[in-house]
Order: sequence, then structure tokens, then C-alpha cells
Amino acid sequence: MALRQIRLYDDPLLRKTSKTVNQVDDKIRLLLDDMAETMYHSKIGGGLAAVQIGILKRLVVIDMGQGLIKLVNPVIINKEGTQKVIEGCLSIPNKWGKLNRPASVTIKALNENGDEITITGTGDLAKCICHEIDHLEGVLFTDFVEEYLDPIQ
Repeated sequence: MALRQIRLYDDPLLRKTSKTVNQVDDKIRLLLDDMAETMYHSKIGGGLAAVQIGILKRLVVIDMGQGLIKLVNPVIINKEGTQKVIEGCLSIPNKWGKLNRPASVTIKALNENGDEITITGTGDLAKCICHEIDHLEGVLFTDFVEEYLDPIQ
């Protein structure tokens, strides 16, 4: 595993759409491991999309405190309710904002073994899933912010 450089807000790659992963192999598993190590090293991140480390593949890692989730080609298949959330982003350091996200989301994806999985997340997990899948579409949380907050120290 290796730490990867996180791309910052002014990098045009962050606005590009990520490509579908056609085969889950050792190379993809290693990349997911690198992404997890990079996310954990940041200390404040709950998720990371491959595009944030400069790779336009539909890969996401998430850990909102219930353990590491590795997702390949995640797609939201259901959204329910709304919640007002505060978000930040590893690619946009020291910027926080209030926005609305679904209260619950259900996704389909492949896991690191290439098996299809379905996950339903609520609260912070729903927020993080939406945030990371947005990255795969070239969308940043700042596109939805209703109010910016003072930087968290």
C-alpha cells in the first residue's frame, strides 16, 4: 500500500466523469487499499473517490466509523427524505458548508472481490455515499452549499 497525493479544488480532473471499472482484479484491489490508506492518513476524511488521487475510475472508499467499505462502480438506486448536513472535502481543505442531502440512500456496487452488493446508508453514511458518488460525476459539495461556515480548527 502507498499514500497517494490528493488533488485539490483547482485541479480540472476533479470536474471530469470517472470511467466504469470493467474488471475487479489485483490492480483494482491495490488501488482501493492505497485509497483507504490515504483516507485514513488524512485523519479527517470519511471517504475518498479515486478521482481525488488523479485516477478516473469509479472507485470509492468510505469509513464513517462502522468499518471500511470499498465500492466499485457504485450507483444510487433509491433516495429517501432529506437532512441538513455540514460537509467538507479532502480536496477542498478548510472549507465547510451546510447543504441538503438525502436522509437515506441505497446503492448497488461491486465489492473488492467483484461481487454485487447492496448497501443502505442513513445519516452520516448517506451523506458520505452521496458526496463520494458525486465526485465520480465531477460534482463537488460546493456546488450545493447554501451557507459556508468558518474553518474548523
